[in-house]
Amino acid sequence: GNDFIILDNRSGEYDQMDSSQIKLLCNRNFGIGADGLMMLKNKMNYHFEMIYFNPDGSTNTMCGNGGRCIIKFASMMGIHQYSYHFFAVGNDYEAEFENENNIKLKMKSVEEVNRLHRDYILDSGSPHYVKLVNNLDETDVYALGREIRNSKAFVGKGINVNFVESIGPDTIYVRTYERGVEDETLSCGTGVTAAALISAHNNVGFNRVEVKTKGGNLSVEFNKIDDNTFDNIWLCGPATFVFKGEIDL
Repeated sequence: GNDFIILDNRSGEYDQMDSSQIKLLCNRNFGIGADGLMMLKNKMNYHFEMIYFNPDGSTNTMCGNGGRCIIKFASMMGIHQYSYHFFAVGNDYEAEFENENNIKLKMKSVEEVNRLHRDYILDSGSPHYVKLVNNLDETDVYALGREIRNSKAFVGKGINVNFVESIGPDTIYVRTYERGVEDETLSCGTGVTAAALISAHNNVGFNRVEVKTKGGNLSVEFNKIDDNTFDNIWLCGPATFVFKGEIDL
């Protein structure tokens, strides 16, 4: 459900691309249209570096579904590995193919979960606000998400806002308002991850949470140490090539 523009920038030909051009490319009316733009770059001692831009041209954020998609792209570009080791936003990441179309990405460990009223705040690669709700399809995700994202506590750096409904003993339904996009997206990998951690069905030890989003189904596997600490976190799901082309800037 997330769509990304990915550029092979191993030769450095797109190093001079600026935020206004990225914003244009991600625009669904005047450009190509995407939830974000990524560049594949060379990085010493890694298979590659992932550079991610939000559709407003901002950067310095991790995108979980983007990370899975760039693994698929790297493989298409001839970087064939069983297990990938790449660099993104100052951190090391691992990923591997579960099968030809499904990719699992190891997310960074989470060591702090804060509470605000009855809601949760944590960083799963990007900062996330998690709100548990009933009847999610009746929730105004855009209006309420925008209100929380622009509230006094978060207006500076912004925050992604996730609304989560439990629909089974180990299954949740998630909708996300994303900063940078400034709208609801069909899926959000780091948001799904944050929501799954909060929704662990085992108080300690291994958990696998199935996640429904508007864009499709994902799963999150992780080890829960306590209510604030999670490690060995893997975001699992499909990544599908859509098309390639050229555009004149």
